[in-house]
Amino acid sequence: MDNTTEQRTDDREQQILNSMRGIIDPDLGKDIVSLGFIRDLAISDQGEVTFAVALTTPACPVKDQFKAACEAAVSALPWVTAVHVTMTAQKRPNPMEARGDGLAKVAPLLAVSSCKGGVGKSTVAVNLAYTLARSGAKVGLFDADVYGPSLPTMVAPEAAGLYQEDGLIVPLAVEGVKLMSFGFIPQEAGGAGDQPAIMRGPMVTQVINQLLTGTNWGELDYLVIDFPPGTGDIQLTLTQLVPLTASVIVTTPQQLSFVDVAKGIRMFDKLKVPVVAVVENMSWFECDGCGKRHRLFGEGARQRLTDQYGYTNTFEFPVVPELSWQGDHGVPLVVAAPASAVAARFQELAGSVVREVSKIVHGGVRKPKVLFDAASGIALEYPDGREVSLNAAEVRRACRCALCVDETSGAPLLDPASVPEDIYPTLIKPLGNYAVAIHWSDGHTSSIYPYDKLEELASTTG
Repeated sequence: MDNTTEQRTDDREQQILNSMRGIIDPDLGKDIVSLGFIRDLAISDQGEVTFAVALTTPACPVKDQFKAACEAAVSALPWVTAVHVTMTAQKRPNPMEARGDGLAKVAPLLAVSSCKGGVGKSTVAVNLAYTLARSGAKVGLFDADVYGPSLPTMVAPEAAGLYQEDGLIVPLAVEGVKLMSFGFIPQEAGGAGDQPAIMRGPMVTQVINQLLTGTNWGELDYLVIDFPPGTGDIQLTLTQLVPLTASVIVTTPQQLSFVDVAKGIRMFDKLKVPVVAVVENMSWFECDGCGKRHRLFGEGARQRLTDQYGYTNTFEFPVVPELSWQGDHGVPLVVAAPASAVAARFQELAGSVVREVSKIVHGGVRKPKVLFDAASGIALEYPDGREVSLNAAEVRRACRCALCVDETSGAPLLDPASVPEDIYPTLIKPLGNYAVAIHWSDGHTSSIYPYDKLEELASTTG
């Protein structure tokens, strides 16, 4: 290749890259060229252009839009005769590569949790896992409930026998998703079978460790872990055993469910596991022909979680008999009816989870620092240099906790006049990725403020 031809090729490569600089990854906030997504660029003498777009995950919910945008941008160049785009995924950083066990090629790990039993958590976990798989990801699903394993019922493998190979348990697989549950272990080998599991905490911990780390999961883009209810031995074992990337919280509309779920949120926060989505299951029921949503269990739990913790990725799932029926008969609804309305909701949930996980893994979470200065008050300092200032007394008066606001009526319980102008924070600490907890000089210690609510408060108070 002479210098003139080489220069023309370099110029054309730059033209191609420049044409795609207007395509922005909405989660990472940068264009796909700057992010290094464009790989293996080749240009033929006839003007045919070939390249790959290496996204952060094979389950990217906007990969089709990215592909179409790339094809349109490059095709607009006058000398281009054809464009061939391949969509691929980058190799993610894996904190467990050096483990040497069954999880060595697994990342990230997603917990689906609720401290309240009977909210449909396992149903959400199973259908979320299969939705991720149908989006092109390699997925595993681990049932961490030793006392009441649900997976053998909800996903019924044709062959339920487990065996070891090279010292690791070979997981079962259905529709491309790798599965492991204590319920798959034959009773004669110490498994649950159809009998209740009767064992104390240390033995449960050992079983969870063996099944999770001793299973040959192979290379996975996501491992979904279906947590049992509560905040006991199994939950602590899991969070200490492996570096969980994120969690999805499942609740129902009742106040009782909200109280228990809030405990789980606080547990994950203490263990530095961000909550990336909240599902309010059984939100309503719509009978045939009436066209009206009946809130059988009340409403408000999802909104309270949004108000108190700042979760923006929240989803309502209705009572759908088919969802339970499919789970009882071993075929997830998103597999049996992928075009159904409920499957579409799970697709929305999966897309949200994928985006939030990509932010965490690739550094796209841009939460501010929240600081206090006696002279200037409370300030939010963002990574891009932007700052937002607030009056400390007004922030204290805006607390939405159960001591300051009636959770049933929403009526204020705090008298604004009781908050002195010289009040100040004694402790400010991040709460997950979306909120900050503030302890106050008046002794109040349960104030939780989502970042977006603080910004909203700053704009209304001037």
